[in-house]
Amino acid sequence: MTASQPPHDEPPTGTGARLLPGAPLDSTAQLMRAITSRLGSRLGLVALDGTPRPARPPLVLVAHGSRDPRALATVSALAERVREMRPHLSVRLGHIELDEPLLAATLASIDTARDPRAVLVPLLLSRGHHVKRDVPDAVAAVPGLRARVATPLGPHPLLVETLYARLVEAGWHTRTSDAARRGSGVVLAAAGSRDPEAALDTRHTARLLAERLGVPVVAAYASAATPTVPAAVRAMAARGRHRVAVASYFTAPGRFATACAEAAPWIAAAPLGAHPAMARLVLHRYDQALATPEPASERELAAT
Repeated sequence: MTASQPPHDEPPTGTGARLLPGAPLDSTAQLMRAITSRLGSRLGLVALDGTPRPARPPLVLVAHGSRDPRALATVSALAERVREMRPHLSVRLGHIELDEPLLAATLASIDTARDPRAVLVPLLLSRGHHVKRDVPDAVAAVPGLRARVATPLGPHPLLVETLYARLVEAGWHTRTSDAARRGSGVVLAAAGSRDPEAALDTRHTARLLAERLGVPVVAAYASAATPTVPAAVRAMAARGRHRVAVASYFTAPGRFATACAEAAPWIAAAPLGAHPAMARLVLHRYDQALATPEPASERELAAT
């Protein structure tokens, strides 16, 4: 197995770039980007008639949590990238387990007397127990909190963009002969779940990635579902595909991601991490959740 390469996330650029106090300006263009960023941030808080816009509810990133210290560093970097893309938005982080801050503590820190709203965006890639039970239960445990829970990140084309970029970083050749393509394949390694809808979502992503790469992509799992990653690799080899890469369908490094990478006979891509497409997807899910009409019960509560 070729060791997977560390992700090389490009530094934030464009209107989300921040100017650090005392940082030197390398060019007039950099100065203009900094001015535009600050001006855009201010204008985002003002309506067309000059009156202040109502504050948008905070975005709470919900990570799973891991004993691997790289996981916290990764999701923290993703949160920072989201902040840089939308500077006027409050972005917070909470974990379901194992890492701090825990989701319960993050939600409890919201001043519901001042503004009871929040939007939770799970950094989870499919439907399953965490999305359906753990996150809603955490919301219900906070009196007065009116929170919307966004759909999980996957499946979505922006995930495929990130998976493709990570494979290329690890050594996937974007231009290959037809013969090389016929001998190649990808195993999409996911955590796994007993919820059948989670498998449907993962297989959907595998199909989208196969269309992007032009080679077969098989979904496989670290636990709770089949096939396992080693079994999927063997099945590929039995079909004559001996140049098999493992695409890491994990938000951040951890025990499962490491075990799946070790099963790669050729290259193993890094987890999705803080890629710019991931930050765009987080904001897309946030906006989607806000655009969804409130249930009647929530509107009635808001009017009282």
